Amino acid sequence: MNTHASHSTPPANGVKPSDQKRWYQAHEMGNIGDTLMRSDALRALSFDAHGLIPVITQCATTQAVLMLAWMNEAALDETLHTGYMCYWSRSRQQLWRKGETSGHRQKLHRLQIDCDGDTLLAIVEQSGAACHTNRPNCFYWTITDDTVTRTA
Repeated sequence: MNTHASHSTPPANGVKPSDQKRWYQAHEMGNIGDTLMRSDALRALSFDAHGLIPVITQCATTQAVLMLAWMNEAALDETLHTGYMCYWSRSRQQLWRKGETSGHRQKLHRLQIDCDGDTLLAIVEQSGAACHTNRPNCFYWTITDDTVTRTA
């Protein structure tokens, strides 16, 4: 799999960005409960020029946003096959199986696609801390008028 496609290279999923956007637009006016083929929806996802798509991870119990990470197609495939979150580490340039070393795994409850097909929302059961700093989530700085305050 090519995780570092250039702008001139077709996306790893083989679908042109204009076709991806049209696929999701074509299904905007459906009804709640309509179903589509998973393979079609995944093929129409919009990965960036590096073959990545952002994933917002949210706690199934508290609905708290836990973290933002990235997936390539291999990470997405592994997540869907194992039921546990796997991301792409941009710093290490390798698959990152969440909790592989810390034990703080994320069991996938549901994976959602946004309206444009360019962002994923993973609803998970979090075991232990979600952040590498051992905090419950990665969003522990709050911006106010003139300050930024640590909240966890």
